[in-house]
Amino acid sequence: MRERDARTRSELAELQGDMLAALAEWVRIPSVSAVPDHRADVVRSARWLVAALRAAGFPVVEEWETQGLPAVYAHWPPEDASAPTLLVYSHHDVHAVKDEEWRETSPFSPVLRGGRMYGRGVSDAKGQALCHLWALRAHVASGRSAPAVGVTLFIEGEEEIGSVNMADLLREHAGKLAADVVMVSDTMLWSLTDAAVCVGVRGSVNGRLEVRGSHADVHSGAVAGTAPNACTELARLLSQLHDEKGRVALPGFYDAVAPLSSRERAELDAIPFDEAEWLRQSHTRSVRGEHGCGVLERIWCRPSVEVSSLLGGDAEQPSRGVIPPSARADLLLRLVPDQTADEVAGQLRRWLEGRRVAGYDYELTVSSTISDPYLTPPEHPALAALERSMSRAVGHPPLRMRNGGAAPAAQLAREIDAPVLFFGTGLVDDRWHGHDEKVEIQALCQGAETLAYFLEDLAVNVR
Repeated sequence: MRERDARTRSELAELQGDMLAALAEWVRIPSVSAVPDHRADVVRSARWLVAALRAAGFPVVEEWETQGLPAVYAHWPPEDASAPTLLVYSHHDVHAVKDEEWRETSPFSPVLRGGRMYGRGVSDAKGQALCHLWALRAHVASGRSAPAVGVTLFIEGEEEIGSVNMADLLREHAGKLAADVVMVSDTMLWSLTDAAVCVGVRGSVNGRLEVRGSHADVHSGAVAGTAPNACTELARLLSQLHDEKGRVALPGFYDAVAPLSSRERAELDAIPFDEAEWLRQSHTRSVRGEHGCGVLERIWCRPSVEVSSLLGGDAEQPSRGVIPPSARADLLLRLVPDQTADEVAGQLRRWLEGRRVAGYDYELTVSSTISDPYLTPPEHPALAALERSMSRAVGHPPLRMRNGGAAPAAQLAREIDAPVLFFGTGLVDDRWHGHDEKVEIQALCQGAETLAYFLEDLAVNVR
């Protein structure tokens, strides 16, 4: 095995320059799915990936059109027809940018500096998607005519806007997406030094709450103290989302929350957590949230409700001295086993119904792109194969962690009828969705090496 691993590392090292150049070229395409003016760029991004996959040797590569933005599908059959098939999910669209906030480089002008690459999408998630291509090229270069397992890639173009057409793609192309194991590559590592395999993600529900008071802007000098103030009423409602101990106040919100097992608690306790370092890396000011739970338990294993945006009045204009007629807030709810997105959406609606007061109109809209939480079956042989592969790449057995964000894992598990693994190369300080997004080159290298070994191990141990 040492000789084989050395050969794999040599192949990966030879490919490193080409793969980093490819990542930089791909990142230069501003595939921002949330901005209509960038629709053509998302199409260009998909076609760039199609060409890259064909050049790498995939015999089947297709661009899949949707009612919105395109996805990319590719399949490479295994050398041995009886070998299992791995389906890899990721995305090629990126989050919107505020150019004026970037300091290291312009968002779509990637640069290498200090062992890092900066640019929108280098970590979330173009770098993660290219790790699979890097691993495959090294894997096949070792003398194979094809991968040891079947490899299918499903790289969508609408993840950053809620994967609005993914359900249709999964149903329409069910036969092509059939697999024995699914891997979601849109997740984070714990650190470069303390390797950990992600074994679960939270679910999500997105809601928009709008409150309407007066019929139009009203001059405060005429009605102050008597007119319904939408901003004040919205603030009253939002203040009731949590109790004095930081617990979410939706009726029945915790009824289905599964308690941690002794094994899960031990896995959580094994993560080397330093609060001061975590605050620095996550760019947060302090630790808040549910009393009686540690930080990692709160972000990985407990549900939450956050206000992600507030809008009321003319915040960008000089004060006009008016009482605004409407105000709105966007809510982001994170779920854990055994909550379901549909049940929590109902709890949110019932919470609002119990707090309406006369003199205001209320509207709650729940996004259709909700997702359930998911945990990888802890004893599945594919998870053991991934842990062995990471151990070979980093030199010591990995820990187990979760991710606090959401991913369409539960949906993929249901539609594909296969267990879902998670493997990504992001870090908490990569600033996903923020300015100066970066990726550590070491994380990409270790990720590609892990995935190359995983293809071998999966072929032997999962049938």
